[in-house]
Amino acid sequence: MFLENTVNHKEQFGWIEVISGSMFSGKTEELIRRLKRAQFAKQKVEIFKPSIDTRYHDELVVSHDANEIRSTPVPAAANISILAQGCDVIGIDEAQFFDDEIVTVCNNLANQGIRVIVAGLDMDFKGNPFGPMPALMATAEYVTKVHAVCTRTGNLANYSFRKNDSEKLVMLGETEEYEPLSRAAYYRATHKSQDE
Repeated sequence: MFLENTVNHKEQFGWIEVISGSMFSGKTEELIRRLKRAQFAKQKVEIFKPSIDTRYHDELVVSHDANEIRSTPVPAAANISILAQGCDVIGIDEAQFFDDEIVTVCNNLANQGIRVIVAGLDMDFKGNPFGPMPALMATAEYVTKVHAVCTRTGNLANYSFRKNDSEKLVMLGETEEYEPLSRAAYYRATHKSQDE
């Protein structure tokens, strides 16, 4: 996983920060906040997102409450390594949609002295770990788990419940398709349909 020639022996090593949680938990909002602070400090910042994420804008990372920052859409994780040269801070949104190579890319960038901030869903709509997120959280120096508020109980929500019957794993959507639920509300919602 770690290639000898990607390790930066002379300079300070970077690190990986992961922001994870359910839909509507503020992951992108937190990512944008950290990146804007780095820009304010005159650090060279680049932001990437998977090119399939076109919900709000083709080139902007946009939070649900319309906070935004310019980004570069990329089709695969390997593109990030090429475009990140000379940066102090790299931001990556919707990391769950990238291939598993995103883990190697993030670790290599951190080994080169770059601060890497990654945001993504920790679980898919079925409640299973989502794509490369578990491996990113395991190798990160810092993990921040954010929570939404359950629309049914008012408790902390950490599940992204899909309101329709589609079994497709990747389905971009908003409040029409998804709602954040607590463990108890998610259990009731998913088992209700099985009991019928």
